[in-house]
Amino acid sequence: MADMRPDKHPMPVQDAVIRSHNFGEVALGYSEETAIAEAKRCLNCRHKPCIAGCPVKIHIPEFIQEMSQGNFEAAYQIIARSSALPAVCGRVCPQETQCEGRCVRGIKGEPVAIGRLERFAADWHMTHAETAPQRPASNGHKVAVIGSGPSSLTCAGDLARLGYEVTVFEALHLAGGVLVYGIPEFRLPKSIVQKEIDALIAMGVTIRTNVVIGRTITIDELMQEHGFEAVFIGTGAGLPKFMGIPGENLKGVYSANEFLTRINLMKAYKPDASTPIQQAKKVAVVGGGNVAMDAARCARRLGADVTVIYRRTEAELPARREEVEHAMEEGVVFRFLTNPVSIAGDSNGWVQSVRCQEMTLGEPDASGRRRPVAVEGSESDTEMDCVIMALGTSPNPLIKDTTSGLETTRWGGIVVTEDTGLTSRENVYAGGDAVTGAATVILAMGAGKTAAAAIHDVLKDR
Repeated sequence: MADMRPDKHPMPVQDAVIRSHNFGEVALGYSEETAIAEAKRCLNCRHKPCIAGCPVKIHIPEFIQEMSQGNFEAAYQIIARSSALPAVCGRVCPQETQCEGRCVRGIKGEPVAIGRLERFAADWHMTHAETAPQRPASNGHKVAVIGSGPSSLTCAGDLARLGYEVTVFEALHLAGGVLVYGIPEFRLPKSIVQKEIDALIAMGVTIRTNVVIGRTITIDELMQEHGFEAVFIGTGAGLPKFMGIPGENLKGVYSANEFLTRINLMKAYKPDASTPIQQAKKVAVVGGGNVAMDAARCARRLGADVTVIYRRTEAELPARREEVEHAMEEGVVFRFLTNPVSIAGDSNGWVQSVRCQEMTLGEPDASGRRRPVAVEGSESDTEMDCVIMALGTSPNPLIKDTTSGLETTRWGGIVVTEDTGLTSRENVYAGGDAVTGAATVILAMGAGKTAAAAIHDVLKDR
């Protein structure tokens, strides 16, 4: 019989004052006893609505049932049948709007903590597994995967399990894509990402770094000269957006993409970093999504007073509620219904202040949210020495500009057939942020699974 406790078992976390000065993981994870107790809250519903809410269709009640009995490795193996990155998803997936959002227990209380249980199972496996994943026998087919973010790693993992010889091409010096350059260490330790990648390598996936597709080699060359029968493009959306206001070219203005890459990939926060970052005192972060929260919390850990500037109200913030709460606990200040109109600099070209105007909410716009409207005469200046623009990203144009016959949208997204991920080029597939624009890790993974299945359908009988 299920435990009818109405709320989730709390997740232990670092104290807010302490963690705001370090990059150690904030959430500390369940103990074995707590994981079992939380798993016993699952009703094991007949219709299993949580599975329908999962983009990669993990058999959630099945793995939770094993966990409730203390069978942690069995729980992990059930998850691993559907997900190539369970330790990652357990940490950064927005479960509250997906699997947990469908949980029946959430009707009269809090849903089962599916994400926390997934994280526990994956971490337990990493700690206790005695053997590496087995490498399947080769089926003789070669597939190239461009990029090494979540959609690419998922596609590569699913194909490797089926015996394909998969080579992943990554432009940077380290594999992992947004998982290593975009998401901070305190939310997703890079050692966790590397262990997930090592598991794929053990299954036979080859990863080649420092290869810029479109410059080092083209997709046409991969297929025509190197024998790859299919290609998956999972290059993400790494081209930052700016506001187009005066002063954005001043020193001390960063895109969130650059700021987070320098922090996460180059470890610029360390005293001995070869590429140190500006030690700002007063930082403005413009935007309200998860990337804005990540940038704000990183800047706070570097010792700055940090203000998030968002043109709507707290209720419209697109970031996960947990990330907003953590930011507030850590001392990040929020200015709502506020929008920058210009940035002023000193005589040396460094940011000195930000001019903002107050906003009010008007009628809903195309996104369904009420449109911000400027309040005339409400401008004021605030002293700042750093501004981070966290306004979203779009796909890098390099792939489309160097690949013949690849259809893209006006904003650079690759056009695909929804149920297969097939592009306008024969045997070339795409998924993740390169198609949709910036979205979530788990949605990118779902696209990678879709494309892997479609590639297998085409190549399996050749």
